[in-house]
Amino acid sequence: MRIDRLDHLVLTVASIDATVDFYTRVLGMEVMRFGAGRTALSFGTSKINLHEAGREFEPKARHPTPGSADICLIVAGGLADVMAELTARGVAIEEGPVQRTGAAGPSSAATCVIPTGISSS
Repeated sequence: MRIDRLDHLVLTVASIDATVDFYTRVLGMEVMRFGAGRTALSFGTSKINLHEAGREFEPKARHPTPGSADICLIVAGGLADVMAELTARGVAIEEGPVQRTGAAGPSSAATCVIPTGISSS
């Protein structure tokens, strides 16, 4: 599997309004509204989707807290090949494939949700 680029990340925040204010006023990002009450910040060809702690959208991190993030990566090759490779490496796919709105808008490519927490046993 070869990672091509970052599409977007999901940032869990304490306040959507305060986050939008800082990222737009200080960093010059643009606010985007999409879906049913969703908010994102756009810059260049990337975006940051915002989830307010306690009011997250699915799918979400197992234990989202302000300051935590999820990432969406674009990979080279087909999704079926990626899913097969992840499964062969012992990674459980929690959901998917599902449709998502990426940095370039609604995507025709599907995504799968995999856990990113790493623990030792």
